[in-house]
Amino acid sequence: MADRSLEPNQKPSVTRRTFLGTTLASGAALFAGGSDVILGAASSTAPTMITNPTWQLGGDLPVNRLGFGAMRITGEGIWGWPPDRENALKVLRRAVELGVNLIDTADAYGPETSELLIAEALHPYPKGLVIATKGGLTRPGPGQWVPNGRPEHLKQAVDGSLKRLRLDRIDLYQLHSVDRKVPMEASLGALKEMQDVGKIRHVGLSNVDPKEIERARKVLPIVSVQNQYNIENRKSENVLVYCERKSLGFMPWFPIGGGGGLKPENPLEKVARDHGV
Repeated sequence: MADRSLEPNQKPSVTRRTFLGTTLASGAALFAGGSDVILGAASSTAPTMITNPTWQLGGDLPVNRLGFGAMRITGEGIWGWPPDRENALKVLRRAVELGVNLIDTADAYGPETSELLIAEALHPYPKGLVIATKGGLTRPGPGQWVPNGRPEHLKQAVDGSLKRLRLDRIDLYQLHSVDRKVPMEASLGALKEMQDVGKIRHVGLSNVDPKEIERARKVLPIVSVQNQYNIENRKSENVLVYCERKSLGFMPWFPIGGGGGLKPENPLEKVARDHGV
């Protein structure tokens, strides 16, 4: 019998609808996971978070469900330095002041710029702050995103992120994208080696489907998945269902429809449609 929990067109449950509502209200990345996610709808009367406001990342790292995605603190097109460097630093510090204790970044953001700014703004890091970064997706030039899952590259990427973030160990290191030219097992084997020597605490995945998660979990423990998911794009609904069933963390990227996908409807078009014009 087919596992209906993995069907891509399954309608969202109330949990996921409220998940989206809170995401839209927050305007920031939301860390969610497991079937115990209970988030309030985005309205003036409903609470923004009903219960269980934290998630145990990997079973030992408590993080608030509302995290900070540090992709946009870079320059235009996620390339280079931001036009107002001081403001970017202030935004990072303010996020932590407001209670954010999970910051998500990647070596591809800038590239390297986001990680450098995080360290500049927040190091020495306050107790309990979890820094998650990603590797395996390179930036040869503006607008270019090229997967590189070669083991030697990933090992160098981990060392580079450790240096830029001024860390001895990365709390969560996520494979940014599966490289179709390299067996996933080889890529993850390299990350397991880095985990075994103490450079990575937990490993996650990004831009994957349930079958790829299953393959990855045969190589090493996976604690989180980061895919695009928002009110417009529900293609990863089956991945979210999988994460709920397996008690994995789910981190949506573009949680409020970043990238220009969500645009206000032209009111004239609505009137015309209502009148059959």
